[in-house]
Order: sequence, then structure tokens, then C-alpha cells
Amino acid sequence: MPRSSVDRLPDQRGSQSPESGPPPGDRPEGGDRPGPDGDDTGGRPPGRRRRRILRILAVAVALLLLATAGAGYLYLRHLDNTLRKGRLDLGDNKIGKPAPNAAGQSPLNILLIGSDSRQGEENVRLGGARKDAGRKPLADVQMLVHVAADRRSMSVVSIPRDTRVTIPECTDPEDGTVYREQAMAPINQALQHGGPGCAVATWKELTGVYIDHFMMVDFAGVVRMADAIGGVPVCVDKNIYSHDSQGHGSGLKLRAGTTRVQGEQALQWLRTRYGFEDGSDIGRARAQHMYMNSMVRELKAGTKLTDPDKLRRLAEAAVGALTVDESIGTVSKLYDLANDLKRVPTERITMTTMPFVYGPQAGYVLPKPGDAEQVFSLLRSDIALDGKDRKKKQEPQASPGTPKDALKITVTNGTASAPGGAEPGRAGEITAALSDLGWTEATADTGLTSRPGTAVTYPQTALRGDALAVAKALGVPSRLVKLSDDSEQVQVVIGADWPKGDRYPEDAARDGNKAPESADAINGDDRKACMKVNDSYVW
Repeated sequence: MPRSSVDRLPDQRGSQSPESGPPPGDRPEGGDRPGPDGDDTGGRPPGRRRRRILRILAVAVALLLLATAGAGYLYLRHLDNTLRKGRLDLGDNKIGKPAPNAAGQSPLNILLIGSDSRQGEENVRLGGARKDAGRKPLADVQMLVHVAADRRSMSVVSIPRDTRVTIPECTDPEDGTVYREQAMAPINQALQHGGPGCAVATWKELTGVYIDHFMMVDFAGVVRMADAIGGVPVCVDKNIYSHDSQGHGSGLKLRAGTTRVQGEQALQWLRTRYGFEDGSDIGRARAQHMYMNSMVRELKAGTKLTDPDKLRRLAEAAVGALTVDESIGTVSKLYDLANDLKRVPTERITMTTMPFVYGPQAGYVLPKPGDAEQVFSLLRSDIALDGKDRKKKQEPQASPGTPKDALKITVTNGTASAPGGAEPGRAGEITAALSDLGWTEATADTGLTSRPGTAVTYPQTALRGDALAVAKALGVPSRLVKLSDDSEQVQVVIGADWPKGDRYPEDAARDGNKAPESADAINGDDRKACMKVNDSYVW
């Protein structure tokens, strides 16, 4: 098939320009409208009603594999043919794999994707919107799972589906279509630009984190797994009925205290927004994280897994729901991966949401300057988001190897997504400051990009000392200095967290050793967690 080049995908949800605002029913909190048959979809088309269950699936798929590890190696082998496989990375950002620690261990990063695919009759029935049966799926749930090199902790970062990011150029491996780089695009569109490999490339562009694997799931597998698990205990502090006279609500009806939910009731829990806390997506995400943590505890405790038939159904549901990258494209490799994940104690699992702010126009969000980059830099540095890591040995600081007046530096303005709007001229300002400090070969990139956080990058280890020296002179902390062969020289990327001044802001420069409060972190072993019910939905 001949290659073509496209900028966007017309007539598909989420493909509007930032200026045009969201399509009807795709508004941020405060602009939602009830769906036509009374669910809490915020006016979204019926095809989205079940999508929120995928919020729990991303992590659940990886952790459900822990259960299949007990099913027997020979049994799992026959499931190999059910695994779908795809290219890991379709982008050109060649972020280097982190070096092993002193014990020879490396961190593990897995991108988990919840697809809203309508491929197949079962997915159409579960997702609704039969008219969308032929369109390319969107990645409406995306989570990055970081497993520490020593396997003592796991940090999970989810991202709002309407976050605007830069989707890099990707080539569809199936038909050769080239999708040019697209700035300020909804992150859930990346899946339409060639498959999960473009979602991986987009996350690498956004976070600077090396990604080892991806795992993607669809509607049909979600429901089968929810039934196979046999129920998950959840808690509410008051009687709740998620329904009102205007038709808002998921229909969830529970008595105060702990209830084991499964099937349709589990789906209602995962969809509920009206009735939890302030009625926003923050409350809904918190309820979903509680559900995931509870599910993980159930699986690690072996609950409901003594029945061979239930274990078989769970294994088949987990594996049959997956599309994975080629490097983990057999059940035996997933088995090994599951055993790696199994080593992480539940009390060291931290689930978070990327800190975000609403954009200038309705209908989308942006990474929160400072806080989002803090989360990403902790992942890059292999520091757990729960703040309980033992103090890591300080990495030796390399010395500059190039004279100041001979070091070539590129300065890029990445403030396009700053909450107050882009700051033109920032690259020129910082270039002038570097020149005054002796780096006379620094040049300003005339383009404008979108980067939530500032970074100083270098293409090869020999230039690390020079990059650290540049960062120190500008007040940029060393945790924001990273290896990336995306450029041929040292590069200073001015993010939305540095909108003015010649030196990086002191409050943002303070090294944090845990996720900021805005990440809304939940610990995996919090057995007393209980959702707060809004008084307007108490019965």
C-alpha cells in the first residue's frame, strides 16, 4: 500500500483543535451533562459508559498474571496463540535504558493501555456506539508502571485521557501511513497514529522515561476478568445511591461499610462520579485506585484462587485480553514478568494520577508545571513515589570535558503549554544568559514546543559532565539532567515550570523524594480506605 502523510484523523472523537473546544458531552468537570439514559457519563456518547472499568484494568492485567503463575507452566503454554503482539516503539526518541545498579538490577517500566476498541461483536455490545465499530481505537486509559530495580517498590502513574501533549511522528507498521508530529494533541489519540507503539513514543516524549514493555486490553477481556476474580471488597462511609432526579449517576447502591462487588455492581463502582466526594473525576479516580489496591491484595493473598476452574478462567481472561510488545510475546515470558512483579510487597505499591491543571480552553488538561515533572524525574531516578526508599548513594558528579566557549548548546522554548499561555522569547533569554556565563556557542531554537518540565539533556555519556555544569549554572537540579540521543549536543529545554527568569525557580528546584500532594497517592496496603459519600446521594 502506498505511504501517505496525515496531520490528524478527521471525524473522530478527540481530534478537535484546542481552540475549537471539546465536542458535546466531552467537557471537563463543571460542564458535564447527564447521559440520555441516566448514567454519569457527563453527556458522553453511550459508547463510553463502560470505559471507566478500564481504569482498573491497566494495572490489574499485569497483576492478574500473578495469579496465572500458579496455573502451571504447561497449561499456560497453550495460551500463547491468544496473545496479540505489536511493535514496542514507533518514535525516534532513543532514550537510553537505565544502567544497572551495583547488584546488576535494572528498573522496569511498563505502559498499560486501556483501549476502547469496537473490533468484534462482544466489544461493540459492551462498549455500545455500534456506529463506531469501524473506527480506530483510542487509548482512554494509560498508566505507567515503574518497578524499582531492587523490586522493593512499584509506582503507578495514570494520566487524564484529555491531557494535551506532543505526539511525535509515527509510522503505522501495518499500512505505512506516516502521522506527522502533532503538538497539543489529546494523548488518547496516540493509539490511532500507528498503534500502541506510538503511545509508547508519546510517553517517552512526555516523561523522558525509558519504557521496556507495553500491555493493552479491550472491553471484552475487562468484563471476563471482573467476573473471574470473584469479587473485590470496597468500602463507603455512608449509604450511597448514585442516582438523582436529573438522571445523574451510575446506579450504584450500597450500604455503609464494606461490600464485595463483582459483575455489574463492580462496573457501577468504577463508573461512579456522582455520589463520591465532590462529584468530580478526582473522586472517581480515587475510588478506582482503591478498587485496584483491594484487587491486588485479594490476588496476592490467594483469595478465590483455590478453585482450579476459577483459576483457569482467570488465566484465560487475563491472557486473552492482551496485546503486548514482541519482547514479551509468549506466556512463558509473561510468567517470568509476573514473578518479577510478585516480589513487590503491597505496602510499597503507590498509585497516583499525573498532577494536572485545566487548559485555557474547556475540554482538556495540561501537566501541572513543576509537580508533573517531579513525578517523572522520580521515575527516571528510580525513586519510589511513596517516599520510603532508603537514601540512595549519591551518584558521582562528572567533570566538564569541553571548554565553555567550545561546547555547543541548543536552547528550546517548551512553554507552549504553560497555564498562562506560551512565553515567546524564552529560548533567546536563556541563550543570552548562557553566553554571559561563558557558553558562547549556545544557540536558540526558533521553534515553540510543549514540555511540562524543564530538562537538560545530553546525547552521550562523555557530555554528562558538561550538561551538569550547564544545569548547575542555571539553577536546574541534577535530577532534571538526563541522557537522550534525541539531539546531537547538550540541550536545554525550558518547560512550562520555568516561564520567566534566568535561573530555574528555587521552589521547583528543591529535590523531592516522594510524589507531590497533587498526585493524590494511595498506598496499596491501606485496608482502612473508605470512599466519602456526598450527602446529596445518601439514602
